[in-house]
Amino acid sequence: MAKNVTLSDIAKKVGVSTVTVSKALSGQSGVSDSVRAQIKDLAESMGYQKRSRTTRKERTDEAYNIGVLIPEKYLDKYSSFYAMMYGELAAQAVKRGCFAFMEPITAEGERELRLPRMIEEDKADGIVIIGYPSDDYLEMLKTEGGLPVVYMDFSTTDENADAVLSNGYYGSYFLTNYLFGKGHKRIAFVGTVGATGSITDRYLGYVKAFIEHGCSYSDSMVIEDRDAQTGNMDEEKFFQLPPEKGMPDAFVCNSDLTASMLIHKLRDNGYRVPDDVSVVGYDNYLYPGLCDIGITTYEVDVHNMAKRVLHILTHKIEGRPYQGGVQIVEGKLIEKDSVK
Repeated sequence: MAKNVTLSDIAKKVGVSTVTVSKALSGQSGVSDSVRAQIKDLAESMGYQKRSRTTRKERTDEAYNIGVLIPEKYLDKYSSFYAMMYGELAAQAVKRGCFAFMEPITAEGERELRLPRMIEEDKADGIVIIGYPSDDYLEMLKTEGGLPVVYMDFSTTDENADAVLSNGYYGSYFLTNYLFGKGHKRIAFVGTVGATGSITDRYLGYVKAFIEHGCSYSDSMVIEDRDAQTGNMDEEKFFQLPPEKGMPDAFVCNSDLTASMLIHKLRDNGYRVPDDVSVVGYDNYLYPGLCDIGITTYEVDVHNMAKRVLHILTHKIEGRPYQGGVQIVEGKLIEKDSVK
């Protein structure tokens, strides 16, 4: 049937990438006129049809199926904050009489712009994406998916996108001010800036606190924690501590997982937490057994994030008015044992 024709099918026929096909069919730049015409002609001859919500069967109740997509790079068992976020979303869905189910976005599927099976098999009424896949993949879903979408814990430059995220910028700013208030002066940031939007936001909040305290900051006070492309975290390759004479007296980490790995690295180098140095994290979530000390952190209000996501998505599914755009959910400081 025509609905089974995908961007990948057309790309193979033309001999171009699925990204090129997506751009050609959605009217984006970066494709020559001749190639665009060839792709459009082939798509028509193959019976390709852009998926549309109007072709879905009419619903007689509000028991919607909520599909949740998470890039597999965010599902490492030790960094399963997004898996916990999905669990909260699923619990909130049940309270609304809905059902949420998750499908990982594989690296290959993301690279080749494959539609998720939940969309191919017409199983979802709406989609929640947790964790930032590539912009090309998001554009493909927008072009070919035909379902309402809400982003959770990230946003994009698309002014028409709907997203709910925690206030990483303010949270990190608050944590850095908290350390200044404890008497710390040499405060480092731990996170690979640019690897994710949330890490960049948290770095900028850290910088804001420095500016307001009239203190200088430098690249030497930023410690990478992961590969910017794959997201892989490696304690030996990254987490490179400054020499002893330039050693910070406190660290603002972009997540509790990062904080736990940093604490391990500090101990290996003879530093005690919090006696010698203080460490703060972000999320208030850590896989059990990773750290034997409570990490002072900024808690993400996952409960209210999930409620807002489902409110927006169900309104989009039903075609009812809602407040669109990016919505920020505040968190709170959780004091534990890692700050002197």
